[in-house]
Amino acid sequence: MLLLSREDISKVFTMRDAIEANKLAFQLLVDGKCNAPLRTNIQAPVHDGCFLFMPAYVEEMAAASLKIVNVFPHNIDQGLPALPAQVMLIDGTTGVVQSLMDGSYVTQIRTGAASGAAFDVLAKKECKVGALIGTGGQGAAQLEAMLEARKLEEVRICGLHYERTKAFTEQMGKEMAHYGVKLIPAASSDEAIEDADLIITATPAEKPVFDGKKIKKGATVSCIGSYQHHMQEMDPAILRRASKIYFDSEEAVLSEAGDILIPLEDGTITREDFTGDLGKVLKGELTGRENDDEIIVFKSVGVAAQDLVAAREIYDKAVKAGIGTVWNS
Repeated sequence: MLLLSREDISKVFTMRDAIEANKLAFQLLVDGKCNAPLRTNIQAPVHDGCFLFMPAYVEEMAAASLKIVNVFPHNIDQGLPALPAQVMLIDGTTGVVQSLMDGSYVTQIRTGAASGAAFDVLAKKECKVGALIGTGGQGAAQLEAMLEARKLEEVRICGLHYERTKAFTEQMGKEMAHYGVKLIPAASSDEAIEDADLIITATPAEKPVFDGKKIKKGATVSCIGSYQHHMQEMDPAILRRASKIYFDSEEAVLSEAGDILIPLEDGTITREDFTGDLGKVLKGELTGRENDDEIIVFKSVGVAAQDLVAAREIYDKAVKAGIGTVWNS
């Protein structure tokens, strides 16, 4: 079994690799080629956390995977990751575990890449300003995906605590200097989203984190943080203004995401307002953006197909490069 750390993975798997892997995963999903039951969610209410178990199997890839990702937002106060996780890659012909890899990093990069894939496919070609709301465990990957998808002039970053936001922005400025973008800490979400072409929200918020009436025409909005029914980081006003609403998986979103379930239940939107899964746009079965004035919303909760395709590509690249540690039980 090959053990792959965050450092190992980062040597062989780029954000662009992850975006292309996600595109493949979303197509496998809509083609029905990925057997990925809805994730098991076990609550740990005393600690405001939960345990998530996400299996997947693709016969034509001869591969299966299991990701265990545990969401404990208060870990940040102890200097621990908010989403500790592991991913197992399994040989689909023998059932033997081929690799155990840092699931926190796999989750970060593949979740960031979901926004990147959506922006690649749905955003205007010419985008200048980005906004990132959320500086936690997903912040860095979401920012990188935004910068990989479009050549931006500046990105405004807003977090729950301004001092932490400034520190995050400074660190990202160093790590992502090669993108040549100006990163600006914003004191409020209103400041962050003003005139923004690309907007990402990556928070565990239970009430909207931006004013949907202030999103400009032509913007593409990716909300990836709401993963439980009571969570709602997206302002329902943006759903009423959106020309199109896409999902990584409509089935998965409707099983858990308050961003969509709450507006459905209160009548703000109906299922007729949904456009469909991003995988169908990639396959040419659904129309994407039709003009530069459309507001487009992408809602993602994450699906196991993303982990499987990413893990398989990471493993293949690591083996080829001689990266990782071999463990014999």
